[in-house]
Amino acid sequence: MPPLAKFSDAPPEISEDDYQRFVEYFYQRTGIHFGVNKRYFVDKRLYERILNCGRRNFRDYFEFLRRDGAEYQALVNLMTVNETYFYREPYQLECLVKSILPEVVTTLGSSRKIRIWSMPCSTGEEPYSIAFYLLEHWRLVDDYEIEIVATDIDTEVLRRAREGVFNKRSLQYVPEATLAKFTTEEGDGLRRVVPALRESIQFATANLLEVVDDRAYRGFHVVFCRNLLIYFDDVSRREAGGALFASMAPGGFVCLGHSESMSRISSLFELRKFPEAIVYRKPL
Repeated sequence: MPPLAKFSDAPPEISEDDYQRFVEYFYQRTGIHFGVNKRYFVDKRLYERILNCGRRNFRDYFEFLRRDGAEYQALVNLMTVNETYFYREPYQLECLVKSILPEVVTTLGSSRKIRIWSMPCSTGEEPYSIAFYLLEHWRLVDDYEIEIVATDIDTEVLRRAREGVFNKRSLQYVPEATLAKFTTEEGDGLRRVVPALRESIQFATANLLEVVDDRAYRGFHVVFCRNLLIYFDDVSRREAGGALFASMAPGGFVCLGHSESMSRISSLFELRKFPEAIVYRKPL
C-alpha cells in the first residue's frame, strides 16, 4: 500500500463532473443510485478512501478504484447502510409460518426441500430471525429440509454475520426463552448464536443485479428482499424485479419492506393479501 498522501487542511476537491462520474460508475456496478441529496455522504466517504489509499486527488483514486478489486470492495462496504435488528417487521415472519409456507408445501410435489433467500442480509439479524421463528412457530419445521441463503454486497457485515454476535439493542425484541435456546452469553451484554444455527445458514457475497445467470440463485420458495429497492432508481428496480422473478420457484413468494411495492415495479408477480401481510407471488 502506498504511504498516506500529504494533504493540506482542505480535503481533495471533487468537482461536480467527478461526482457524477463516480455516481454513474457505482450505479452501473451495484444498482444503487446516489442523488444530489447524498452528495455530502458520498464525498465524505470518498475523501476517506482517497486519504487511506495515498492518492493525489479524486481522478487518481478513481483510476485506481476501477482496476483494484479489493479497493472496490472496501468502498462498497463503506457506502452501504446496514441498520437492522432481530424480528424487524414481525408480521412478515408470522405470515411466513401461517400463510406462505402452507401454500409453498402444496407446490413441492415429492420434494421435501424449501429454499429461503435473505437479501441483503446485513450483519445477519434477518436470516437468524427467520431461523429462530421457524424453529419456534412452524409445527412442520422438522418435516422439511430448510435451506436459508443469506447474501450481501458488503464483505465486512458478512464477516460479522458469520460470527453471530449481537448486542442487547439488536436482540431487544427476541423473547427471553428464545434467546436461551438459540444463543449463549458472551459477556459485556453480548450474545452469540449457537454453532449449529450459525453453520446452518449459507452466507455469501452477492449482488442481486449480477446473479441472473448463477444457478445457485434459482428455485427459491421465499425471498426476503426488504428495504433494498428504495436505494434503486426506476430502471434498476425493474431489473431487480426481473432478477427476483428469475430466482424464484413457481409459486414462490417475495417479501418487500413496508414502504416498497412490487406492483409499481413489475407486472410479473401476483399481489397476495394474507391476513398478516401483503406479499408477492410468482405464478405457478
